Amino acid sequence: MPAQHAATKEWLALGQTQFYIILQDVIPWDGFSVTSDLGTSALQRGPAQRRSPVAWRRPFEAWLDGIEQGWAIPVLLVAFVAIWTAFFVIAYLGAGLHPDVLEAWSVGRFFEWGNAKHPPLMGWVAFLWSLVFPITDWSFQLLAMVNAAVALWAVDLTTRRFVRGDKRVIVLLLLTMLPAYQFHAQRFNANSVLLAVWPLATYCFLRSFETRAFGWAVAAGLCAALAMLGKYYSIVLIIGFVVAAIVHPQRRAYFASPAPWVSTLAGFAGLGPHLYWLATHELAPITYAMSGHTGHDDLLIAIQDSGKFLIGILAYFIIPTVTWLLMIRANLREFARDLRKIEPGLLLLLLIFMTTVLLPAAVAVTINADLPALWNLQGLFFVVIIAVAATTFAVDRFDTVNLAAIVLAFSLVAVAAAPFHAIYRNTHGFKEGRNFYRPAAFELTRRWHEVSDTPLPAVSGDDSLAFAAAFYSPDRPIYARPFRYQNAWGMPRQVTLNKGWAALCFADDRDCIDWMHRLEARPTRFVRSEFVVTSQLWGEKGVSATIVALITPPRDPSPGPVRLPGSERIEDFSANRRHIRFRPEARSDTP
Repeated sequence: MPAQHAATKEWLALGQTQFYIILQDVIPWDGFSVTSDLGTSALQRGPAQRRSPVAWRRPFEAWLDGIEQGWAIPVLLVAFVAIWTAFFVIAYLGAGLHPDVLEAWSVGRFFEWGNAKHPPLMGWVAFLWSLVFPITDWSFQLLAMVNAAVALWAVDLTTRRFVRGDKRVIVLLLLTMLPAYQFHAQRFNANSVLLAVWPLATYCFLRSFETRAFGWAVAAGLCAALAMLGKYYSIVLIIGFVVAAIVHPQRRAYFASPAPWVSTLAGFAGLGPHLYWLATHELAPITYAMSGHTGHDDLLIAIQDSGKFLIGILAYFIIPTVTWLLMIRANLREFARDLRKIEPGLLLLLLIFMTTVLLPAAVAVTINADLPALWNLQGLFFVVIIAVAATTFAVDRFDTVNLAAIVLAFSLVAVAAAPFHAIYRNTHGFKEGRNFYRPAAFELTRRWHEVSDTPLPAVSGDDSLAFAAAFYSPDRPIYARPFRYQNAWGMPRQVTLNKGWAALCFADDRDCIDWMHRLEARPTRFVRSEFVVTSQLWGEKGVSATIVALITPPRDPSPGPVRLPGSERIEDFSANRRHIRFRPEARSDTP
């Protein structure tokens, strides 16, 4: 009898569960769950976890179920790298790499603790990458997307300190709606290298602040040093750490521990070799930054630039913000309440973000400095983490699947449209002149070997063409110009010319051509020539440009090695700035 009673009770419980499931399909509501006497959950948080009867949704739901199993996030990142690398490889088939990428490779050809334009991190990464991967366009496009994927992974490290499950993916998907992780990241330079370093440094600082453990304190200091080795603009992140720690309600526990002092010592230890390099090289990159981006005479322009900086940051958030608000449309009031009572860890992130935005805007006005909004793209992740992790309610799985489907659809559409972008750019050239980089480098190399049997040792002239010649020429010449003299038009030393040297200019760049004329007045054998290069894509000719080449064959039958470009003793000069093609008044800030 007791066994029959137990069986009857179990049958009734299962029937009641099935009734509620059917009722839930007809009249859905949040927060509903049913637990039978068997101890299994028939529903998990109502519609947030229900299985969809629509077939195309099921793979997305299965993928979301794998988040806490550890495989869903890696799948997302691998797919991100594969899709967007394919896009950039196809979309830029008829053009060379962006000049910033070529510069990163050039300064990273030899390991140094600094160079006269930027701190060394971007060069180090390019150097290490070149040890494993070939020196080709697709390789460095892959590098750019791997860097972006590492950045998203680092963001997830912080996100999972506050949320689990679907919300971790929501943060990453919203971030991929920003241009930072695709179009900004593809120009691998001193800015984009920070995409991964800033969230990694933030995660280590957060863990150090929470645990005050020695290991996390050391990691926070070293990652902060790494951020500074990426770009000195990262000082605003470090100041953000300090301000957040001082203002945060738990500051007493943190500053009473050894953690902040251990982080400080570790940071200076990590920066030590670079600081020594700075001291022995007349603070060259700092001088370059101050001379190139500060000292405007008009205070009103500096105020306007700071305003554009703040407005630009807000503009970047338009699409993710609208998307997020639509996803939580039924819980907007609860979301507002959650934001007013965010937990201490999120408050720390909020204080850091506010400092990284408001401090540079104020300093730029004070010293009349440039301040493009793209300098802060690596810090946009703070807002997305805070907005998603602050919520105490569940986000409907239906909306999460929609978000994933939209992001995937956009990515695939981009890949499908990539050939049309390549076709368009073949006949409407890039303003940097990227269409001509490869053919100009090949033609220069061919003409060099008409007058010399030795490999081309050094190249100068227009910045972008010189970078391109160094990268694309089979001879791999050294990019021979010191960054500290970027704003001057000087003459190369005679010993440099004696070892063999070449320069390239666009024919319509009067400053560069005048510089060549002054060079030809020296008592040295120069071979000057002009040639026309035309872009080609799948056999179709595109835009053309006239290039002027100046070649000095080697006089020494056994030429020694050319000095490295980072040496401050080099007295070779080239173009004062990259010559912008097609729209001389505009700087290249678009892909």
